[in-house]
Amino acid sequence: MEKFNQLKELLATIEADADKFYNKGSKAAGTRVRGGMQEIKALAQEIRNEVTALKNKETEA
Repeated sequence: MEKFNQLKELLATIEADADKFYNKGSKAAGTRVRGGMQEIKALAQEIRNEVTALKNKETEA
């Protein structure tokens, strides 16, 4: 659950940059959004792997 909370926090941190990019046209904010989305993608993959491992562990028991 810790990684899921990290994901929510990360999403919250890039929300302001997303607003600056989409509503104000800031290209620098767009670059930060892209970087943040890449981090979200990696963290989401880690969460998926963790969920799968826990699910398989419970199935074996």
